[in-house]
Amino acid sequence: MLLPTLAKGVTVRRPGVMAAAEKLQSDGTAIDTMRSLRDRYGPEPVRLRITGRSVAVLVDPADVGRLLAGSPEPFALATREKKAALKHFQPHGVLVSEGLSRERRREINERALRPENAPVEAIVRDEADLLTRHVMSTGELTWDSFNQAWWRVVRRIVLGDHARADDQLTDDLKALRQNANWAFLHPRQRGLQARFQRRLDRHLDRREGLAAQPGDLSGQVPHWLFAFDAAGVVTIRALAIGARGTRGVLESARLWPTTPVILRESTEPTRWHGTWLPAGTSFVVFTPFFHRDPDRLPYADRYAPEIWDRPRDPAIVPFSGGPGVCPGRDLVLATGAAMLDALSEHLTFPKLTAPLPKTLNHFGLRMPTDPAGTRVS
Repeated sequence: MLLPTLAKGVTVRRPGVMAAAEKLQSDGTAIDTMRSLRDRYGPEPVRLRITGRSVAVLVDPADVGRLLAGSPEPFALATREKKAALKHFQPHGVLVSEGLSRERRREINERALRPENAPVEAIVRDEADLLTRHVMSTGELTWDSFNQAWWRVVRRIVLGDHARADDQLTDDLKALRQNANWAFLHPRQRGLQARFQRRLDRHLDRREGLAAQPGDLSGQVPHWLFAFDAAGVVTIRALAIGARGTRGVLESARLWPTTPVILRESTEPTRWHGTWLPAGTSFVVFTPFFHRDPDRLPYADRYAPEIWDRPRDPAIVPFSGGPGVCPGRDLVLATGAAMLDALSEHLTFPKLTAPLPKTLNHFGLRMPTDPAGTRVS
């Protein structure tokens, strides 16, 4: 379960490994493994035998709800693994902050990351129009063409129009995130990190886009850009299943979570189903299992946007949950939905049908369309 997840890349996906994972449907194998663990051990957390560590894998949806609701105390978000990974490009981000620093940074993020703070729809329509023209001329939408347009959208929303063409900024961030994939095992590239930060700070000094919001944003914006990368993956996968609107974005994130493993670390001993686990226990939530478990969810392997109109299973958490829920959730949903709707006005693509694959390699998506843009009802 864990090794394929790490191999695919935690902070930036590796194309070669993603292609192999899709071929092998590795997430399906991992989900089956989780089902067998639950059947064998029952609902209490499954403890892993790792020397010097207390690690527990959750298998009960109610336990997931409890864990996420109990963050940051007694279940801290700033785990050792996150700190090791994120120090490479956002050592002062809210995810790895604690105490008063976390409260202050969380407030800054929640205030800044609101859809009304940037002309999201207008920006998306600008870039979607250019992408539509490109797709009409080539006859297909690929990940590469979509990703270029998506990053132009992201840079304009976050940093303003002057940042639209600054590919170097996001290329440097990608390189730093590739280092973060190795967490403890890769030395920090302080020169690259400093170059990225200088470039970012020049954009921040213009106070455009979301960067016009009050507060010290320099240490927070790298995570915004990082999160928007995952949002692009969710959006093109949503196109592949014919999704529309915010429910479509949510369903894409349920079917193929871009955060496949949620981590928390206990700050005190806690009791689970009659068993006490010590302080410092690392709790693991493998989200594909909870999002695609056929034993619990009759809609596990199909596109089911209707589930977002009613109360849901507490372990279906495409944007995490509790006090640690993604502060940019509404902004991401608005941006992704606007892109889906703008492209769908003029383009139609073949749709993946149920049962949907457990692993979907977004790098390999090539979606043919009518070059004239004729809509098919």
